[in-house]
Amino acid sequence: MQDHKIPDDLAAYAARLREQLNWHGYRYYILDSPEIPDAEYDRLFQELQALEAAHPELMAPDSPTQRVGGKPLEAFAPVRHRLPMLSIRTETDTSPEGARAFDVQVRRELDLNADAAPMEYACELKFDGLAISLRYEGGLLVQAATRGDGETGEDVTQNVRTIKSLPLCLRGEAPTVLEVRGEAYMSRPDFERYNTRQRAAGLPTLVNPRNGAAGAIRQLDSRQAAKRPLSFFAYGLGEIQGWEPPDTHGATLDALAAFGLPVSVERTIALGAEGLIAFHDVVAKKRDALPFDIDGVVYKVNRLAWQRQLGFRTREPRWAVAHKFPAQEQLTTVEAIETQVGRTGALTPVARLKPVFVGGVTVTNATLHNADEIARKDVRIGDTVIVRRAGDVIPEVVSVVLDRRPAAAQPFVMPETCPVCGSHIVRPAGESVARCIGGLYCRAQRKEALRHFASRRALDIEGLGDKLVEQLVDQDWVHGPADLYALDAAKLANLERMGEKSAANLVAALKRSRSTTLARFLYALGIREVGEATAMTLAAHFGTLEALMAAEEDALRQIPDVGPVVATAIRAFFQEPHNQQVIARLRAFGVHWLEVERQPTATRSLAGQTFVLTGTLDTLTRDQAAERLRALGAKVSGSVSKKTDYVVAGRDAGSKLDKARELNVRVLGEAGLLALLESSS
Repeated sequence: MQDHKIPDDLAAYAARLREQLNWHGYRYYILDSPEIPDAEYDRLFQELQALEAAHPELMAPDSPTQRVGGKPLEAFAPVRHRLPMLSIRTETDTSPEGARAFDVQVRRELDLNADAAPMEYACELKFDGLAISLRYEGGLLVQAATRGDGETGEDVTQNVRTIKSLPLCLRGEAPTVLEVRGEAYMSRPDFERYNTRQRAAGLPTLVNPRNGAAGAIRQLDSRQAAKRPLSFFAYGLGEIQGWEPPDTHGATLDALAAFGLPVSVERTIALGAEGLIAFHDVVAKKRDALPFDIDGVVYKVNRLAWQRQLGFRTREPRWAVAHKFPAQEQLTTVEAIETQVGRTGALTPVARLKPVFVGGVTVTNATLHNADEIARKDVRIGDTVIVRRAGDVIPEVVSVVLDRRPAAAQPFVMPETCPVCGSHIVRPAGESVARCIGGLYCRAQRKEALRHFASRRALDIEGLGDKLVEQLVDQDWVHGPADLYALDAAKLANLERMGEKSAANLVAALKRSRSTTLARFLYALGIREVGEATAMTLAAHFGTLEALMAAEEDALRQIPDVGPVVATAIRAFFQEPHNQQVIARLRAFGVHWLEVERQPTATRSLAGQTFVLTGTLDTLTRDQAAERLRALGAKVSGSVSKKTDYVVAGRDAGSKLDKARELNVRVLGEAGLLALLESSS
């Protein structure tokens, strides 16, 4: 059979595509400085992919298309390390004395007298991932292996190829053989994104980033490994042929970076024990802000000749030591599970723990997120659990140690009434969060409810800002929105940043806000799922508050844009006695509106028509125009499409006007809008 010969120009074109993609991948993943948009990279990638599919002979080991995963393995093949992958000794004394002891030991073993210059150390981070050895031959990645027992590891080449930050081909003039030691890890943002996707799909989540990285590397199916976004940092060398490394460890890492390998920038050269201590302190302070997990720092004698002179003890180098930080995961016991009510009414189960020292602090509470998470992790009162704390993030229960579960362990049951105010708890279908529906009454939701009640599109109480709401609630002067109308200027003037004039202005604003519209009042109540547009629809459809409060779910569902979830939320809100009491108090304080003739949505003049507003209007604000359009049954959208009926264009109208002309959507000026509103009223 005659070999199929690839035309020279086609082979050269494929090589150019590979070179371009590898360069842009290096700019994106290593330098964090992309030169082209993602869409252009995707186009080049798909072009190379199609070319290789049509001409398999063009496939090359350094092609970026080789990162997507291959045929599943039956088992990992063993790999004998040419140079052992040894662990670094961990200093048990995490105080400054541990660093001083290491410096004394190094100087003594090098026989340096007290007058010698301070020892130079390369200081790095101790990454919390999985140690990996990479073997490049002629610049191409040919093998990746785990540490294993230090002498023999496992061949995980297919999985490591899926790490996008890792070059498949080294840059520049590559050594004949270059073995690179480093750490595969999962960044915190990637870990959170992965777990969010898993939860949404109802699939198991990862315990922590380290387990996520280790599990990905040891997947027999590299296509599954590719679904977990991993990264890599190089920090050392194994076997070398055809290259003379620099004289120092710090310069060696710079050389690896020049080859295109990812090397952490969080490193420095320090002098003597005090330099080590300073590095440890700096990293400890920024540890929580790093985008990846570390569990300490590493000190290495910088001069490679001195590293060779110091040598090894058993299975550890004498020239390096790890100085650890307090652990971020520990075992403890769940003593109780309680529920906390957030500012929006969401109930969060919280585990009350036997005190345990985690990540530098004593932890007594940990979030359990919601009832679904508790059920998925099967957390019970009395269980022994793994607790994780990373930085300022609220500690969380990671998993249960099932073989330590006592016979008397009690499952958690979500309460039926709010532990703060006694209102009913609801959990809408399809949602994972249970909520208290006593928003206007519930002490836990008080500040948020008041901010919303006073906002511009609600009762529009000018001068009642966040800081003032905080003071009113903290002083225990206001328990609900009705209490606002009992405030007087003399009392308000005593508050921080409030004088007599400001107090008088606020009282005047409160007086004005008593006269409103039913739509604004409904929006101000803060009913879950009821925004401005829905509030206007409800007001026009029912005409009176009493008719709306009496409406059953079936009647509510007949209204356009009010589905089962919204109807359930509205009915539950008005059935709650606490909310009825708050509404009655507001009416008693004189909050009122003009009753309007009931206009079912379908009968309103602009029902079913969609408007888009753009530019500046002279006689109406855009909010006022939108409110009047919605009152007539129209839908006001933020973007122009083929379904748009009218675009209202004021001064300085931009791209939306251009889009309307492109789609032949009718355009109205302000005069045309006012005429339409007048004729439709």
